[in-house]
Amino acid sequence: MILALALVCGAAVGNVHFPQAISPLIASGLHVSPDAAAGVVTATQFGYAAGICLLVPLGDRLPYRPLLVSLLTLTGLGLFAASAAPGLVPLVVASALVGVTTVAAPLAGPLAAGLVPQERRGVTGGTLLSGSLAGMLLSRTAGGALGDWLGWRAPYVLAAVLSLAVAALSARLLPRTSPPSSQGYAALLAEPLRLLGTEPGLRRSCLYQALVFAGFSAVWTGVALLLTGPVYGGLGAGAVGLLALVNAVTMVCTPVAGRQVDRRGPDAVNRVCFLVVGASAAVLAVGGLGGAAGVAALVVGTLLLDVGMQSGMVANTVRIQTLRAEVRSRLTTAYMTCAYLGGAVGSWLGVRAYGRFGWLGVCALVAALTAVALAHHRCATRRTAGRFRRTAAPGPGAAGPILAARAAATSPEETS
Repeated sequence: MILALALVCGAAVGNVHFPQAISPLIASGLHVSPDAAAGVVTATQFGYAAGICLLVPLGDRLPYRPLLVSLLTLTGLGLFAASAAPGLVPLVVASALVGVTTVAAPLAGPLAAGLVPQERRGVTGGTLLSGSLAGMLLSRTAGGALGDWLGWRAPYVLAAVLSLAVAALSARLLPRTSPPSSQGYAALLAEPLRLLGTEPGLRRSCLYQALVFAGFSAVWTGVALLLTGPVYGGLGAGAVGLLALVNAVTMVCTPVAGRQVDRRGPDAVNRVCFLVVGASAAVLAVGGLGGAAGVAALVVGTLLLDVGMQSGMVANTVRIQTLRAEVRSRLTTAYMTCAYLGGAVGSWLGVRAYGRFGWLGVCALVAALTAVALAHHRCATRRTAGRFRRTAAPGPGAAGPILAARAAATSPEETS
């Protein structure tokens, strides 16, 4: 069942990311500027964030199987409409609608969390993320190669067929579930905002993922412009897909990260991930030189970036899934909305940074975003440690032992 859900995640997430590899082809095919064609990527990601906000809370109200099948079917139809778009504006509109409906992955996470014991949620989340990552990487590779061969419309047709096939498979394989909530739709939509105000652990996960994913999206939007530009002699969109395929090794890393989260906790994994993403920015900067050294730097840098971002996502997801079982879909809504809003803003900033400062501007953007995340993480963990020291300190009379016992019974994640 977890493998079936991983397949659902891969098919859905790929729809968000393959436009990054073919945006130069869209620009030439529709006779618009590269900046204008990049609006397709941004529209898809903003639509995805809207879909998470508007549709994922329904996972706490409706049975998962019919909800996932319906969304995958609508996504397939939207992709067919995008493939037939006669101009940029209809394509942007269709892409936004595809983004709204292709939210199966955020729904699969809470479903899987309810199928496994708590001590296995890290590795289960890593497995689902491996499926998402496979969809992300293979969609870029297949999209770039197919776009070079048959034009930018062909990847949309392939993605549509795949979404409809996975919808049919999900109708047969996914389990029957009973929704934990009977709240109305308006109450479901309001709940993620309330949870952001009452759950500090959720706020931390949202901030960490929004910052890192913004840098991730900026790099993958900018690298398409770099590889198809004069530095690399105008390589085709297939080169972007091949670069993404090299990073398939990340699929092996996310289950390992999940085991480390189960063993050491999310905070320790987050810290390492921030350092890895920061190091990737320095390595990626060499990619702006071109030539063999530049290609090697892009391979190593994007690999570090992918490993850091995806492993951090495992840690952040486990942190929120341990908060309250009865509102998992709404917690996921708040988390994923923030993450993909960060990604959409990152794509927008990446295009602007590349246009004004070149590739080094994109790398500096990644470094700055990561520095903010790491600084916040250090402050948060220091506050938590200080709170424990104050709580456990002996007080007058019998208060000291009582407070120490309470501190021992409270986990760091609950305190944070």
